[in-house]
Amino acid sequence: MGLVTTKEMFEKSIREHFAIGAFNVNNMEIVQGVLDAAKEENSPVILQASSSAIKYARINYLMKMVEAGIEETDVPVALHLDHGPDFETCKMCIDAGFTSVMIDGSKYDFEENVALTKKVVDYAHERGVVVEAELGKLAGIEDDVNVSSSDAMFTDPDQAKEFVERTGCDSLAIAIGTSHGAYKFKGDAKLRFDILQKVKEKLPNTPIVLHGASTVIPELVETCNKYGGNIPGAKGVPDEMLREASQSGVSKINVDTDLRLAMTSEIRKVFAEEPEAFDPRKYLTPAREKIKETVKHKMRDVFLSSGKA
Repeated sequence: MGLVTTKEMFEKSIREHFAIGAFNVNNMEIVQGVLDAAKEENSPVILQASSSAIKYARINYLMKMVEAGIEETDVPVALHLDHGPDFETCKMCIDAGFTSVMIDGSKYDFEENVALTKKVVDYAHERGVVVEAELGKLAGIEDDVNVSSSDAMFTDPDQAKEFVERTGCDSLAIAIGTSHGAYKFKGDAKLRFDILQKVKEKLPNTPIVLHGASTVIPELVETCNKYGGNIPGAKGVPDEMLREASQSGVSKINVDTDLRLAMTSEIRKVFAEEPEAFDPRKYLTPAREKIKETVKHKMRDVFLSSGKA
């Protein structure tokens, strides 16, 4: 099976009340770990890369790694650009073979966001590629995203309806309280499910996306810190909230921080317990396995996408 768009997997997620994990990738071990998990869980999956990940890995390398990966699995796999900063980046990814792109115009005012998104939608749709857009601003820092908590802004449901109608975007990322990075909440975690419900009432057939939705798994943070890391107080979105979102109309949930923690925790552990190790395979193999375990947990226990391929 070749790469697919997200259209059919999102239609099924809306009908059957589950979400599809979109996992950020930037090297071979992460691609392998995510796809191995999807195969074992028989789950549809979205591989996504930010513009900074593309700069790091180089777009041709990313494409070839993903192409090699899908030869080993028969579950639906989409390749998505995460947080495309401009039209040119979206165009580059569409021309390279990505099946889905996100144009992030949330930093602009409403009319500018509409105009930019519409431009990307027109180019993408002519080439059979689907488009995700964003309305509202998530706080936090991750790759090219840097928004202070004072600038964060919840999505307005009425604006969301107008935005989708005017742009023709295929899915919409909304802001209901998640944030980017490893430090999502200072106090108790809280998501505005009331906003999600209102958006779904106005856009019942539009797939909804949650960014900044890593759990920041405590066990992984603990392992990182135990073996020399320094990430105290990291806190993410609890599994039970993400499970509720998956059952309440969210079709796509983004995961990046948890994969970074999975990889780094295992590498730190090997370095600490086996200081004589210098063969990259010695520490990248358990790192890849931990990524697979982490992704399988999310598909099975959080997003409820296992068996949905």
